[in-house]
Amino acid sequence: MPTRLAIFNQKGGVGKTTTVLNLGAALARRGLAPLMVDLDPQAHLSSILHPVGSGAESLFAFYSDSRPLADLMLPVGFGAQLLPAHPELLKVDTLFGKGPDILNLLRQGLDAALAGVRRPVLIDCCPMLGVLSLSSIFATGRVLIPISADFLALKGALQLENTLRALEHVVKKRIERRYLLTRFDTRRRMSHEIAAQLAERFGAELCEARIAESVGLAESPSLGCDIYRHAPQSRGAKDYEQLLEELVSSGFWEVEESSGVRAAIGDCSGSEGQAAIS
Repeated sequence: MPTRLAIFNQKGGVGKTTTVLNLGAALARRGLAPLMVDLDPQAHLSSILHPVGSGAESLFAFYSDSRPLADLMLPVGFGAQLLPAHPELLKVDTLFGKGPDILNLLRQGLDAALAGVRRPVLIDCCPMLGVLSLSSIFATGRVLIPISADFLALKGALQLENTLRALEHVVKKRIERRYLLTRFDTRRRMSHEIAAQLAERFGAELCEARIAESVGLAESPSLGCDIYRHAPQSRGAKDYEQLLEELVSSGFWEVEESSGVRAAIGDCSGSEGQAAIS
């Protein structure tokens, strides 16, 4: 089963970065050391975990100067590693075109960086449909799609489904996907209506786990934290643990590591942790 998972939606504000951050932290709680790839020029994930000062320290150097991904990996506080983003990633579409060589480059780079290591990889995708987001899909073959519980997000999910179907003609295989309902508020009738419509439209591809509106989830990024170091007993922490368990138990995502890489979890002080090698 694949170890790589892209988190993608063409609509912003649906919990994409929050999901990458907290799924990664949930893996670290199991003693694993995931690789988190920030492929969004907005660099929100990087700003939380390990901001970099220039494009030369980020994934842009992989595209512009052929820097090996292994040279760009940075440790983060809960025992993961990060491939950081920088706003210069915006240049990738215009500088390098959209041919198969550039679209397969990320997959090839990850293959080289993780040679012989079955390690969980999470990719925080750019919300625009271009080289960066397409590269993540080419590199993983499966996508987790967060959808916030509002009408416009539902409309965007239906558009994204059409996009994925069109891409399947290009890659000549089915792109496996799961839809995740986020910002779910049990007190709002619309949340339940959106959940019912998603279930009718996507069936078993809709995750049973739902990510509720949570103060802890909203606060933790500003503290440089994941939910487990900020509010480990909160509803948000339980929701992401349930999501991870569902993705793994259903066979959608493989997270077991075959190497000696394990997570060394630090505190929530904003200082970067280290990924230990045993």
